Amino acid sequence: MSSCGNPVAEDAALMPRRFKFDKVRDCIKCKLNPGNIVIRHAVYCKDCFTPLVTLKFRRALEPLVNAHSGTSKRPKLKASGSLTLGFSGGLGSSVLLDILYKTYFANQPPSVDPSGEPRGGANHPRNTNVWSSCAVCYVEVCNAFNETRDRTEEIRTALAPYPKLDFIPLRLEDAFDQSWWSKVAAAPDQSQLALELGKDGLCTEAALRSYLASLPTQTAVSSAIKVIVRLLLLYTARSRQSSHLLLGTSLTTLSISLVSCISQGGGYSILEELQEEWTCGESTTSEKLNVIRVVRPLRDVTMKECAAFAWWNSITVVGRDKQARANAGIPGLTQDFIVGLEKDYPSTVSTIARTCAKLEPKTASRESCTLCQRPLQEGLEDWKNRISIRSYSDAKLTLDLIHLPLLAPFGASDLPTPFHQPPSILTHLCYSCQVTLTSRSSRGPKPAPSSIDVGGTSPSPLPVWVSANHTRPHVAHEELTISANGEIWHQKKQGEAENRSAVAEFLLDT
Repeated sequence: MSSCGNPVAEDAALMPRRFKFDKVRDCIKCKLNPGNIVIRHAVYCKDCFTPLVTLKFRRALEPLVNAHSGTSKRPKLKASGSLTLGFSGGLGSSVLLDILYKTYFANQPPSVDPSGEPRGGANHPRNTNVWSSCAVCYVEVCNAFNETRDRTEEIRTALAPYPKLDFIPLRLEDAFDQSWWSKVAAAPDQSQLALELGKDGLCTEAALRSYLASLPTQTAVSSAIKVIVRLLLLYTARSRQSSHLLLGTSLTTLSISLVSCISQGGGYSILEELQEEWTCGESTTSEKLNVIRVVRPLRDVTMKECAAFAWWNSITVVGRDKQARANAGIPGLTQDFIVGLEKDYPSTVSTIARTCAKLEPKTASRESCTLCQRPLQEGLEDWKNRISIRSYSDAKLTLDLIHLPLLAPFGASDLPTPFHQPPSILTHLCYSCQVTLTSRSSRGPKPAPSSIDVGGTSPSPLPVWVSANHTRPHVAHEELTISANGEIWHQKKQGEAENRSAVAEFLLDT
């Protein structure tokens, strides 16, 4: 059957096919080979693409290796501790593992002189590794989701081609295990909050499920799992005396994380999403103790580049289960939006990362959040009190806050807090964690799980580092007092170096 339309007009009305290359078909690097991939309107061949990704990796990592930056333009790379790598089995972490091993840990013979001897001797500093050792940590999250299988053995098999790296398997429920905490904590703390797990006979898996079930929304569950995985890696790195923790976050994933963090109230700690220097412990001097640098060496490499690099270099990607990989709530919506926008506008993710890198808080933080261990904004409670229009007597607010641990009994917020009661944890949480615990779902309040008492006598469990940091015994130079209105005052005796620095400008030279 012939068409009644005009064939000439129909052919002219067809949209022309989109060209694979913008301007030229040859590689802009070598200008000899035909291009195989287009990255932000630039064409690269297969031979030039691999060195390009390796160069981006080294530019992002090597300036942060040395503890102190010297005056030399090309200093000798030597870290102050060992290295820990967070491995999820996904695309970014698989590419990071392969590049890291081939760059710093592969069996490369040292440069030799004509006689066959190593230049400078076998013990010359140029022949030593940047890090003394490297451990690969994998956190299994199968117990947080239903019908999800354990992939620990698959991860162990995938790490077989890298024999010089140590494998440390972790589980998400280790965050509620006192035996794990006693291994990684510098000084094991036996004090517990009112939610001590042994009191209710909860195992670590049941404690994890109870904690996740108490969260009000799917966005809060995704955020809580991300916080637990991050701190499991950090405390494990500290137990190994590591100076660096590397994460396989690509530029695409980083942009998604930045936008999602801001939308969940974490704008004050946006710089920690880009690069973080995690300090555990307090010091009486101005020098930091136990500083671990959290570095994302692939922050300039997009997801498209990671996929091409893994394919051309035959890198095994274990992947993750669909249920564990899918992020519900705000993270999932943010991922769908940015990935879809990047297809038509390749510079989207780089623009987001560069813009967020320019942001910084107006005032520096002197404390850290008890739950996520990130900077705690000062004056947060005063700001919330000024904008609050409801009290604990509101029935809807009461249903939303039944899962929050260590809250005072409803209606007793105006009563003075006795000194024998533990202080409320709410004043030690950042705004993002408070939103995670108290956010309201559009589908109505979430019913409390059976393991949580509405009266507040048996709240849901919390990770072990919360109890250790919240009720830890204070040393001799630090005191904790609670005022009549419930405010917590920390009195800390300054060291000699801090006293001298405070009055240095008033001292006379003799």
